[in-house]
Amino acid sequence: MSDLFSVIQYYFTFDFVRYAFLVGTLIALCSALFGVILVLKRFSFIGDGLSHTAFGALAVATVLRVSNPLYVVLPVTAVLAVLLLKAGQNRKIKGDASLAMVSVGALAVGYLLLNILPASTNVSGDVCGTLFGATSILTLSKADVLLCMALALTVTVLFVVLYNRIFSITFDENFARSMGIHTGAYNTIVAIVTAVIIVLAMNLVGSLLVSALVVFPALSAMRLFRSFRGVTLGSAVLGTLCAAIGILGSIILSVPVGPAVVAVNIIAFLLFFVLGKAFNR
Repeated sequence: MSDLFSVIQYYFTFDFVRYAFLVGTLIALCSALFGVILVLKRFSFIGDGLSHTAFGALAVATVLRVSNPLYVVLPVTAVLAVLLLKAGQNRKIKGDASLAMVSVGALAVGYLLLNILPASTNVSGDVCGTLFGATSILTLSKADVLLCMALALTVTVLFVVLYNRIFSITFDENFARSMGIHTGAYNTIVAIVTAVIIVLAMNLVGSLLVSALVVFPALSAMRLFRSFRGVTLGSAVLGTLCAAIGILGSIILSVPVGPAVVAVNIIAFLLFFVLGKAFNR
């Protein structure tokens, strides 16, 4: 055990490890907090669709040689988040159908652009890294870290400030509307914040696995806790802990970061599922 701590201490002497650990845990915290809302409102499908759209936007930014792809990916993903939310609430336009079109279309167009107008000689490696988050979080610059920290802290503070309103629109929008709460505005805020989280999380686990950060901590916490506050706090703690273990494990074992974090979340879900059964939850 002492040898393991020595190895971890050694790795933390490197800036890129500290950056990855800090950004990864903050992203996981934000994903877990808003993941509870998305799961309870049955909007978890939006996370999957937005991650694929973000890949398409990232491909466009790469082809155009944009210095910071975040300036393209973030606004495009945010706009689409609002459109998907509206489509999910529209009975004439099925949300799952629009999601399928957007997901498949964005992935196909993005990969096609990268092959027609490649930005590097290793297109397959770049695509694999973007989809599965192979090493992108280990190559963050100090400016990237500061930007991710600012966005993550803004998302967390926003959740705390709007907690009561979010609670209301999550469980009963009609009642919240009758109390004078602008449910449409708050749903839009949730959609935009979700887009921000998805874009940030792509650096951690990649676009294909990003929905795992949103769904798994919330579902795991629901196995043991029954109150909204309990599920929220449990999801936040569990999501952050799983991200920390996954990042450290990936560095020590030399495996991709994204799949490692998701694997830890799966193990945590199975453990909480067994505990829930044992305690009759």
